Amino acid sequence: MRSKESKLKRAQKIATDKETYMGYLERLDSYKEDMLRTLGETVSKPSVKADPVRTADGKVWPFGQGVQEALECMLQIGEAEGFSTCNDDNYAGHIEWKANEGSDGYFGIVGHLDVVPVGTGWSTDPFTMVDKGDGFVYGRGTSDDKGPVVACLYAMKALREEGYEPKMDIRLVLGLDEETGHISAEHYVESFGHPAMGFTPDADFPLVNGEMGILVFELARKFTSKPGKDDTRLTKLEGGVAHNAVPAYAKAVITGSKEHYEVIIDRARLFTEETGYRLKAKKQGTSLVIEAFGTAAHGAHPELGLNAVSILMDFLGRISFTSEETNDFIAFYNDNIGFDLHGERMGCFFEDEASGPLIFNVGVANINEDIATVSVNIRYPVSCTDAQVMGGIESVLEGTPVGIVTRMVQEPIYRDLDDPMVKDMMQAYVDETGDTEAKPMTIGGGTYAKMFNNILAFGAAFPEDENTMHQADEKFSVDSFMKMARVYARAIESLCCE
Repeated sequence: MRSKESKLKRAQKIATDKETYMGYLERLDSYKEDMLRTLGETVSKPSVKADPVRTADGKVWPFGQGVQEALECMLQIGEAEGFSTCNDDNYAGHIEWKANEGSDGYFGIVGHLDVVPVGTGWSTDPFTMVDKGDGFVYGRGTSDDKGPVVACLYAMKALREEGYEPKMDIRLVLGLDEETGHISAEHYVESFGHPAMGFTPDADFPLVNGEMGILVFELARKFTSKPGKDDTRLTKLEGGVAHNAVPAYAKAVITGSKEHYEVIIDRARLFTEETGYRLKAKKQGTSLVIEAFGTAAHGAHPELGLNAVSILMDFLGRISFTSEETNDFIAFYNDNIGFDLHGERMGCFFEDEASGPLIFNVGVANINEDIATVSVNIRYPVSCTDAQVMGGIESVLEGTPVGIVTRMVQEPIYRDLDDPMVKDMMQAYVDETGDTEAKPMTIGGGTYAKMFNNILAFGAAFPEDENTMHQADEKFSVDSFMKMARVYARAIESLCCE
């Protein structure tokens, strides 16, 4: 902490030159090499969530060794920079800049240290940060979310070293399972409560002032009829891997007479010619296998993909199975869902100016001779409620043998453009970038703003940045790294310093 004399000089400087005094930004720029070195340290920790580990002294690492190493590394860095730190039972942690006068609440900067699995296609070691000399650093977590977390830490440091005092405790909260769940966030909130205000650096600039509500549920129907061995039967259908992803592949297994196989194979060929969808039909042992090929995409943006389950169901609707229950379920799907992306025929088409239309994604489908289930992920507008959405769906299901099982509900969040926090964050962005064209946005995705009250997603990706999150050779622009740190420093100064 700087001396009282330094603080007095800064106060005098601000008083005489308030519009131009930004010494903390110059100081922040001088940290560039330290920031990159710190980012490299955090990237070196393979923080992919794994099974819990119980240590010899009886402690538990709930998310595995790699995540634990990342937490301990970041807390040690925070301590070395002169901040207070806290380990929340290895479920989360924070690096804290404490207010001198005490604080009734805290300003939360909520990031995460866990990363998605590496996958294939890397040209370098994903857990060794590499500078290829092209203006980027490469490594898993550089952009999501270790880079933004490090940028926020040094923004706090620059302000503190210039003698600023926080109006309330400022905590850089370190989540540990954001990519796979919300246990870490729930544990931290239970321990420390919600912030009074703040942001999460885990989305896009200029600012996310709204996040659509999320509903996850299953449509299901049980089958009671038992066709004979020689009847034409749909014995299995599988498609998709997660409710929040557009399925790129789906497969059906049909059993019956070999003569009927030839008819189905011919229909599959004609279906492909007519629709342009990729479909393959081939004999496999005593069965016939139908494969459908779509295009994967995030469930928040199904328009960027092509649903393989819907392709397959469209084709199966052109086959007459012996079981009328099977035929009825396929017809229900094609009549009420099909390739719709907004719930048009499922009674849940809602839209508003802030959000646009509801987003409807079938992520997983499973059918056997006993039951059929379809997992659906919905992003609904900020002006709607889950009860409205479910009410519309239930009106379509009324009188049918199809039931519904709700798995998850996340309510929407939204702050008006005139909200002081929105205005201050936007001003920090505009002051640093000069960009007056980009506007706050509502997104279909979900961030920590859904888990922590009173925060918004603020950066860290700039509109011009290439998005390589979750991809091989994930990279982070060094220029953007420094620019986002400056934006965050401006925002923290405006919202929480004096």
